[in-house]
Amino acid sequence: MRSWRLALRVARRDALRARGRSLLVLVMIALPVAAVAIADTAYNTSDVSGDEVLERRLGAASALVEVQDSAGRVYQKPDPEDGQAYDGGGRGDPLTLEGIEGVVGPRPAVVLQEGWVRFETELGLGDADVVETEIGDPLTEGLLELVDGRWPTDAGEVVVSPELLERGPGEVLTLADGTELDIVGTAESTRRTGYPRAFGLPGAFGLVDAGPTGYLLGGGPVTWEQVLELNAEGASVLSRAVMTDPPADDELPMEVQWGSQLLEASVITVLVLVVVMVLLEVVLLAGPAFAVGARRQARTLALMAAAGGTPAQARRVVLASGVVLGGAAAVLGVLLGVLGSLAVVPLLQRFSDTRFGPFDVAWSHLLGVAAFGLLSALLAALVPAWLASRQDVVAVLNGRRGDARASRRSPLVGLVLLGAGVAAAAYGARAGVGDNGEVLIAASALLSVLGMILLVPVVVVAVARLARGLPLPLRFAARDAARHRSRTVPAVAAVAATVAGVVALGISITSDEAQNRETYSAGLPMDAVSIVDYQRRADYDAHEASVRSVAPDLEVQRVRGVDTNGARGAQVTIVTQDRESVLSGYGGNLGSDVLVADDLPGVLPGLSSDERTVAGDVLAAGGVVAFADDPVDLDRARVTVRAGGKEGGRRSAVLPAVFVTVDRGYAPAQGVLSTPVAERLATPVADVALFLPGPVGAEQERDIREVVGGAAPEVSVYAERGYQAPDETVIVQLVLAGLGAVLMLGGTLTATFLALSDARPDLATLSAVGATPRTRRGVAAAYALVVGLVGAVLGALVGAVPGVAITYPLTAPYGFGDGAGEPSHYLDVPWLMVLGVVVGLPLLTSALVGLTARSRLPLVARLE
Repeated sequence: MRSWRLALRVARRDALRARGRSLLVLVMIALPVAAVAIADTAYNTSDVSGDEVLERRLGAASALVEVQDSAGRVYQKPDPEDGQAYDGGGRGDPLTLEGIEGVVGPRPAVVLQEGWVRFETELGLGDADVVETEIGDPLTEGLLELVDGRWPTDAGEVVVSPELLERGPGEVLTLADGTELDIVGTAESTRRTGYPRAFGLPGAFGLVDAGPTGYLLGGGPVTWEQVLELNAEGASVLSRAVMTDPPADDELPMEVQWGSQLLEASVITVLVLVVVMVLLEVVLLAGPAFAVGARRQARTLALMAAAGGTPAQARRVVLASGVVLGGAAAVLGVLLGVLGSLAVVPLLQRFSDTRFGPFDVAWSHLLGVAAFGLLSALLAALVPAWLASRQDVVAVLNGRRGDARASRRSPLVGLVLLGAGVAAAAYGARAGVGDNGEVLIAASALLSVLGMILLVPVVVVAVARLARGLPLPLRFAARDAARHRSRTVPAVAAVAATVAGVVALGISITSDEAQNRETYSAGLPMDAVSIVDYQRRADYDAHEASVRSVAPDLEVQRVRGVDTNGARGAQVTIVTQDRESVLSGYGGNLGSDVLVADDLPGVLPGLSSDERTVAGDVLAAGGVVAFADDPVDLDRARVTVRAGGKEGGRRSAVLPAVFVTVDRGYAPAQGVLSTPVAERLATPVADVALFLPGPVGAEQERDIREVVGGAAPEVSVYAERGYQAPDETVIVQLVLAGLGAVLMLGGTLTATFLALSDARPDLATLSAVGATPRTRRGVAAAYALVVGLVGAVLGALVGAVPGVAITYPLTAPYGFGDGAGEPSHYLDVPWLMVLGVVVGLPLLTSALVGLTARSRLPLVARLE
C-alpha cells in the first residue's frame, strides 16, 4: 500500500499539472458514464413494476379476472400480458361471477369493462378509449386519478381525460349513436396517458355485454392453483399474490413456455456483447491520453528506475493515473447522469402513452456504472503502463525515446481472431434466428473488432511505408504515427471500432427497411384516395357531395362491385376451369373483393399498360379478369356466385378470362367481372366505393376524412402514400449517424491534439530547419487525416462482415405464395452514410485541425 500511496500521489500531481489532458480524460470517461446513468435512471423510472404496476392495474383488489366469449381453455403466464394461449374450443356460456366465486369463494367484486367509442368533436367524429366500472368503490381506488371536478354518480355522467377535452366536445360528451353524457370532471388513468379517454359507471357507454368482461375481486389472495382452475373455465387472471410470488418456469403450462429461457439467454448474451463493445470503445478513446501521459512521465519513471525502482512500481505510477482520473470521471459522470435524467425523463414521457412511476434512482446500478467507468480508465492505462515499465532507462535519461520493440505475435493473434469472426458471421448467417444466428453474428462482430485492433499496428506501419511519394505533411504524419504507435494505435482503433459499429448497424437497418419497402403492397395508385361506407344503405351521393364541398377540383369516380354487404349480399369465387385456386390472398380498400366494370378500373394499382390493354379487351368482350400469384396460361375461368336474400342460391359458369399476375401473392381484389357476366349470373351489383385518383394532398385528405366521417361513422377513408418508414427507424438512423459522427470526431480530434502536443519537439525542429507556419498546420491536418481515414477504412471493412451477415436472418423471406421469386435476403448498403463516415468526416476533421492548430512554436533543444 505504501507503494500505491506514492503512485497515487504522483498521479494526482501529474493530473493537476497537465490540466488540459486530465480534462480530456474526464470528459471521455464521464460522458459515457453519464449517458449510461441517464439511460438506467430513465428506464427504472419508466419501468412501472412491483406494487406500482399492481396498484395501477388492480387498484385495491386482490385479482382481476377477465372472461372472453368462446375463448376455450386459457393458458397464461403469471402476468397475462406477458403471454397467453387458447385451445380454440369454446366452453359454452362464458364464465359468470357466480362461476368465479365457485372457484375462489364468495368475495366482494365489481365489473371492469374496457372498450372504445366514437364521439362528436368540433370537426366531426373522434375515437376514445373508455372504461366502465364502479368509480368510487374501494376496490377501484388507484386505477384513476381525479384532476378536476368530481366523480360521476350515475350512468349519465362521465369524467374524461385532458386529451379528450382538447378535441372540443363541450360540456356534454355526445357519442356517435346520439347518446349524451354529462362531463362532470377531468381524470387520468394512472397507467396510460396521451390519448383521449373517458370513464363512467357500468352502462354509461353500453359496454357491459360487449367484448371481454373483467371482474375486480376483493378478499383474500388468489393462488396459482385457483388461477389454473379459472384458466380451465376460459378466464385469464392477474393475481396480486401470484405476481408477488410467481411460480417457477417449469410449473407454467407448456403452451406458454415457448422459448422464454432461450430468449432470456439470447438477450443476456447480446447485452453482454454490447457492454463489452462499449467498454472497448471507451478504453480506445481514452488510451491515447494515457499514452501521452506516460510519455510525459518517462523521465520521472526513468529516475525512479535509476534509484532502484522496479518495473512493477513504474506500472503502478501509470495505472494510478487511471485510478485518479477514472475515479473522478466516474463520480462526475454519475452526478451528471442523475441531474441529466431529471431533464430527460419528462421529455421521454411525452413520447410514451404509459405513465412513468416516481423518479427512481437505482444507486446499486449507478455504483456498477461508476465501476464501469473506473474499469475503463484502468484498462485504458494498462497498455501504456506496460510499455512504460519496459522503456530503455538510459535512452530516456539521455533525452531519447525509450520505446520497446513491438511484439510480432500480436498481428498473428489478430489474424486468427479476425478469421474466427468472419467464420462465425458466415455460420450465423446460415443458422438464422431460430438457431441463435443473431448471437453468433454479434459475437463475430466482437471477435472481428478485437482482431482488427491487433492488426492496426501493422496497417499503420504499412501506411507509413506507402507514404514515400506523398507531400511532406502527409509523409511526416504517416511516419510519425508509425513511430509512436503507443498513442496512434488506440486512436485509429477507436475510430475503426466506431465506424465498424455504425456500418454494421446501418447495413442491418437499411436492409430491413429495404425488405419492408419492397414487400409493401399498395392498395391504390400513389396519392389516390378511396372512400368506403360499410353501412348497408350507403349513400354515396351524399358522400360525393361532401367531398366536393371541401375539394371541388378533385375528380370523383364511382367504383362498382359485387354487393357483399347488403341484404342480398353475395360471395364470389374465381378459380381456374378445373376449380384450382390461383390467388393466395386478396382484400383492401375497395369495398368489395370483386369489381364490376366494362373496362379495367383505374383504382387497381401496379398493372402495366400492356396488362391493362389486354384486360380491357377481355372485359369489353364480356369476359373476366382474374388475379393470380404466378403466371397462368389459361383463357377461361370458373366464376361461382353464392347469393343471399330471397333470390339466393348458387350459380356457376366457365367464362373467357385473362389471368393477371400480382406481386407477392396478394391483390386488392379477386378480379373484375364485366357487366354481362354479372347480369348472366344474377350477381347483386352496387356502388361500393368512391375513388379519387388525385393526386390528393395531405390537407385535402384531412378535410375529406373529417367531413365524410362526421356524416357517416362507418365510413373508411384510405389514402395511398406508398411505404412510409416508421418514425422509430428514422430516429434510429439519425441517432446512429449522429453518434458515429460525434465519437469519430471526438476520437480523431483528441488523438490529433494529443499527438501534436507530444510531437512538439519534432515540429520545433521543422521550424528550425526552415519550415513555414503553413507546414505546421499542414502536418496537424495530415495527422488528423491519417488517423481518421485509416481508422474509417478499417472500420468499414470490418463492420461490413457482421452487417451483411445479419441481413440473412433479419430479412428472410416472409413466405408469400409459394415463395417463388423471393430473394433469400435483402441487402441495402447506405452508401451515402458510409461515404460520409469514411471520407467526409476524416476530411472535415482534417480541415478543423488545420484551421485551429497553432502555426508557431517556441524552439526547444533536442538530443535525438
